[in-house]
Amino acid sequence: MTFQRLFPPVSISRRMALASLAVPLLPHAAWAQKPDLVIGQSVPLSGMMAAPMTGVLNGQQLAFDEVNKRGGIGGRLVKLVILDDGFDPKRTLENARTLVEQQNVLALFGTLGTAQTAAVLPYVAEQHVPLISAYTGSPALRQQPNPYFFTTQASYADELIKMVRNLKSVQATRIAVVYQNNDFGKLLLPLAEKVIVSEGATMVASRPLDVNGSDSVAVAQGLASLRPQAVIMIVAGPAVVPYVKANRAHLGAPVYTFSLSVGSSILKALGDDARGLAVSRATPYPWRATTPLTRDFNLLMGKAGKPVDYDHFAGYINARVMIEGLRNAGKNPSPESLALGMEKLSKLDLGGYTLSYSPQNHHGSNFVEITIVGPNGNFIR
Repeated sequence: MTFQRLFPPVSISRRMALASLAVPLLPHAAWAQKPDLVIGQSVPLSGMMAAPMTGVLNGQQLAFDEVNKRGGIGGRLVKLVILDDGFDPKRTLENARTLVEQQNVLALFGTLGTAQTAAVLPYVAEQHVPLISAYTGSPALRQQPNPYFFTTQASYADELIKMVRNLKSVQATRIAVVYQNNDFGKLLLPLAEKVIVSEGATMVASRPLDVNGSDSVAVAQGLASLRPQAVIMIVAGPAVVPYVKANRAHLGAPVYTFSLSVGSSILKALGDDARGLAVSRATPYPWRATTPLTRDFNLLMGKAGKPVDYDHFAGYINARVMIEGLRNAGKNPSPESLALGMEKLSKLDLGGYTLSYSPQNHHGSNFVEITIVGPNGNFIR
């Protein structure tokens, strides 16, 4: 890999969107001459969110390397250019401009974070360059139709509904919410309350958690007197570790959290304290090689000498979607033909895992399942 530091379905048709945009299409003549199919990605390669992305980035590259070993797409290799944004939305937008206007990428790919993705969505619509895949499930980003935004995983709303329904099935209806005191947590808090109430449960309390988790003990102790039957944790990054530990020590209620929150680096940091943690997953179980997709993935991970995990599998799946979009973009792909190619994928079966796209639907999956962390950090379905 070359690292360069340098809500509802879409209801608006792309043709209507193009007609309404005042910015003219740029003459991207360079794309047809380039030997490589260049796509661009802005993600944190530094800062607190860099470690959680390591497996995801490696998983992506496994898929791109494999297609390139087989001759690429139409005889052209796929090249991924990655720029570091340090998890800063301003830098995400700056990187997007660099990738589109200087690197002439066919598409942007795999932004991380709600605010970071929100920062680039107006720009991709203005430039008519698709953003394919984002490592955020924020429903707010899907409510406003954008003809150049395509997602590959379920929304956080889908994950919340699955969590609450799972809790209700075991008669745990008094639920507390711990939310990170940043855009991620604040945006999801009202959604969590709405889902809890609509599913017939009760939100007994909500408590903000410092971004780095420094007040985890105080938050857990404060909830203990309310005796919640479960905690939904809307927290990502390193702050997950101190809160889960504090919850175990001072509260003892089961913790449910999102797919984004628990990757391999967090599991390692938690150690035995991860046991019993419930995690909603927006990608299929990667260890059971019972489908062509999981068999291919396990084979590649074995060849690479890497342990199978959700992080790598999420990146691998998202890259596979991008590859299929490129295959469907014509002999001389452009950003515009790639966006059209994504819409024409219709029912995309990656080998036992199916996504669906159309001009009216740019959000390909609502798959969610609940997993529990068992002994030695293994996930149990």
